[in-house]
Amino acid sequence: MFPGVGTVVNIATVLLGSTIGVLAGHRLPQRTRDLVTDALGLVTLLIAAFAAAAVDDAALARAVGSHAPMLIVLGSLLVGGITGSLLRVEDRLEGFGGVLQARLRRTTAGRSGSADRDRFVEGFVTASLVFCVGPLTVLGSISDGLGRGADQLFLKAVLDGFAAIAFAASLGWGVAASVVALAVVQGSLTLLGAVLGEVLPEAEITALTATGGLVLLGVGLRLLRIRQIPVGDLLPALVVAPLLTAAVAALS
Repeated sequence: MFPGVGTVVNIATVLLGSTIGVLAGHRLPQRTRDLVTDALGLVTLLIAAFAAAAVDDAALARAVGSHAPMLIVLGSLLVGGITGSLLRVEDRLEGFGGVLQARLRRTTAGRSGSADRDRFVEGFVTASLVFCVGPLTVLGSISDGLGRGADQLFLKAVLDGFAAIAFAASLGWGVAASVVALAVVQGSLTLLGAVLGEVLPEAEITALTATGGLVLLGVGLRLLRIRQIPVGDLLPALVVAPLLTAAVAALS
């Protein structure tokens, strides 16, 4: 499959979900929605396990030694998590969404008295933030660009499709318009992944993949409502992993 296919599928599911939401309304009972979320949470854990298993990759072991990969992943999560927590990455992502939403509301409120216009903007902003700001967006897009497969984005596509049904039922076609933001954000991250795939050695990419798998595990635990891990704060670990791998390889 070509890089970017995950984003294409994601766009398609959001458009489909938005159409169903507008035409059919929000008719799925809460029990059914919870069951779907639980199933997706279990699949997320499975995908996370496969990604984390990259810690045993031969290329990584050759570069840093057989005992270092696990320590590199641990160090990446600790350093990245501490950095993200001090920088309050998760809180800032949520705060950014709130600020953007409030500003657009004020802008449209002064220019138009149309309830339909305000509803469209509300749907666009809300859906764009939900679909574009999150660990799966970053992890999935970079993995797709690296050529490691689009499984994570396919999972996100299903989640976003069901979310689009719920949003569009109350907020209308503005939810479908969010695919523009989705294409720009995920397309840019996929391109970044492709560039990294050209410049990063195999060992560093493998360390990033394994670390990302554990971050994705946190997403699965959140979907299953087991523990609300602040996975946004762990995102800096994706930067630390290749840097730490390069440092250890240089000293080996």
